[in-house]
Amino acid sequence: MNRPSPATLPILAAAALALTLGGCASKKAGRTDLAASKITTIGVNSYLWRASLDTLSFMPLVQTDSNGGVIVTDWYVNPNSPAERIKVTVSILDQDLRADAVRVAALRQVNQGGQWVAAPVQAATTQKLEDVILTKARDLRRASLAG
Repeated sequence: MNRPSPATLPILAAAALALTLGGCASKKAGRTDLAASKITTIGVNSYLWRASLDTLSFMPLVQTDSNGGVIVTDWYVNPNSPAERIKVTVSILDQDLRADAVRVAALRQVNQGGQWVAAPVQAATTQKLEDVILTKARDLRRASLAG
């Protein structure tokens, strides 16, 4: 494989950046990390959005709003715990890929005598979901930069 000369590397990098940005019309002044920022037509960070949908893909979805950055699932019953169900809401709060740009809220119910009764959700549950979403979003971003 032929390697480009050092003189052509800046030109190739600019061409790759132009292809990545596609139809983006606006840039934030002083912004050096364009890949972590909005490169999309949806209202929130596309990496966080896709990672959230991937993470919750095993649950039935009730609402998805890519402009507002909200994903709401329906009640999900784990086959291994049929007397318990969970409902999740993911909110993406920013157009940048940042740890504080995603929030997960969950409701949990347990079945007692045929009635679903509210039960507490461990804080570690929502934190773990946030961590999984952030890790997937970073992986998606790395893959888009590499490819």
